[in-house]
Amino acid sequence: MINPQQHAGYQAYKKNKYETASPHKLISLLYAACLQNGNRAKQALLDGNKKDAHAAILKMQDIIYELTASLNEEQGGEISRNLKNLYLYMIDRLVEANMKKEAAPITEVMELLEPIKSAWEQIGKESHAGLTTNATSI
Repeated sequence: MINPQQHAGYQAYKKNKYETASPHKLISLLYAACLQNGNRAKQALLDGNKKDAHAAILKMQDIIYELTASLNEEQGGEISRNLKNLYLYMIDRLVEANMKKEAAPITEVMELLEPIKSAWEQIGKESHAGLTTNATSI
């Protein structure tokens, strides 16, 4: 069992992790959290736990709305517009998953997010290596 001081220290660590992260890292964390919630939602549906599935799907939607809001269409141009349309499609699929309590749309969203997350992580590696200069402008 964690004592209150350890718990407070852990919470401070987690808060600091997000407050000191670069914009690029924050986007990476959003992708990871969305995929984690997708796994939670699918497992909850398998377990027949509609309440937990609902909560996890709503978290996925919130994260995708945040990803949409983080797009810079002026600098990102066509890529940003395409991502925005894809994110809006994902939200529609998650609404359907939540209404019908089906895992298939969740799986589809996760399959769409995985390559975007991987590409974003690759951009971060290249940016960190000095190969690109504007990784957060998309």
